[in-house]
Amino acid sequence: MNNPRSHDLFTRASQLLPGGVNSPVRAFKSVGGEPFFAERAQGAHLFDVDGNRYIDYVGSWGPMIAGHAHPQVLAAVERTMRNGLSFGVPNPLEVTMAEAITRIVPSCEMVRMVNSGTEATLSAIRVARGATGRSRIVKFEGCYHGHGDSFLVKAGSGALTLGLPNSPGVPAALADLTLTLPYNDFDAATRLFEQAGDDIAGLIIEPIVGNANCILPEDGYLQHLRELCSRHGALLIFDEVMTGFRVALGGAQQRYGIVPDLSTFGKIIGGGMPVGAYGGRRDLMSQVAPSGPIYQAGTLSGNPVAMAAGLATLELIQAPGFHDALERSTHALCDGLEAAAREAGVAFHTTRAPGMFGLYFREGPVRSFADAMASDTQRFNRFFHGMLERGVYLAPSAFEAGFVSSAHGEAEIAQTIEAARAAFAAL
Repeated sequence: MNNPRSHDLFTRASQLLPGGVNSPVRAFKSVGGEPFFAERAQGAHLFDVDGNRYIDYVGSWGPMIAGHAHPQVLAAVERTMRNGLSFGVPNPLEVTMAEAITRIVPSCEMVRMVNSGTEATLSAIRVARGATGRSRIVKFEGCYHGHGDSFLVKAGSGALTLGLPNSPGVPAALADLTLTLPYNDFDAATRLFEQAGDDIAGLIIEPIVGNANCILPEDGYLQHLRELCSRHGALLIFDEVMTGFRVALGGAQQRYGIVPDLSTFGKIIGGGMPVGAYGGRRDLMSQVAPSGPIYQAGTLSGNPVAMAAGLATLELIQAPGFHDALERSTHALCDGLEAAAREAGVAFHTTRAPGMFGLYFREGPVRSFADAMASDTQRFNRFFHGMLERGVYLAPSAFEAGFVSSAHGEAEIAQTIEAARAAFAAL
């Protein structure tokens, strides 16, 4: 695809921004080539600076559940920004957002707004450590919780070993406080808590993994983790930055019937604006400053424009049947892609939840990070570029989930499947 204006922008950006981007996956490094630069978006489509249109399955990495530039969201932003962009004092929309989250997600009796998902997860583990008086955190292979030091840790040589830093700048001493488990492994979780349960402040998990493409929990797995945390006095933290308000109105915790102690959110509650939140039991959240001694603050937290965009989005997704329709669209897309792969004789497997999917160039099932890593990433890279050339934008990594919005109608899904037939055939 010939994108001269995008190429010029990327050349200029590469002299001024690390890798030419402000977030690594945007650079197309894992799939090869150069990124396109978006000029505008509408509904299910992105339009780049060279005039190309793409059916978008990234959706700004999740917030655009109602599609890009939804008129109701834009109207709320325009109405709010006329009164000012930021005040530095409380504003009424913060209260309305807190009321909305606590009503939709019953496990969150109190919430605190922040500015990103990373802020939310960092704050949640601080609450877990402060409330329990313990230091260790448990995370899972393939789960991503932002770029905080405690999360940039990979597993050691065995399931029960201490974590190892996987980024320069992460002190080994801090990584030692993070234990890493394989996702969906019941026995490994049991053994870890038997060995170290009394030292564990909290266990943080993406209930549906979104950063090893998309991996669903095995039946009973999240319930098993809930039981282990309760038995050993550790806090269960659901990172619902991706899944919150998407896989069900009340998130993965509603879909799977789990009550976590703390939850983190982002993306949809900002409607495309920078935002995050964490919340949970009242006795835990009451320990956050200024009510209690666990300190956390943010100059722009609860920004009125972000609150307006998020509230408008939450209103849209509470329409009767919204998530049922989103689930049907997701199934139609994934079933169509699998059928196209079979026609071409390509080993291919999808995973899916409402509004969220994963693509793997291997036979299924995919239940762990190791399974995801066994996917043919080179074939995915060729497929990615084949789809891009045909006007379909997928996540530019074999290890990122895709997103469907309510703006992806039958026509967009049919066009995507037709593009996939040609892209699979070219493999």
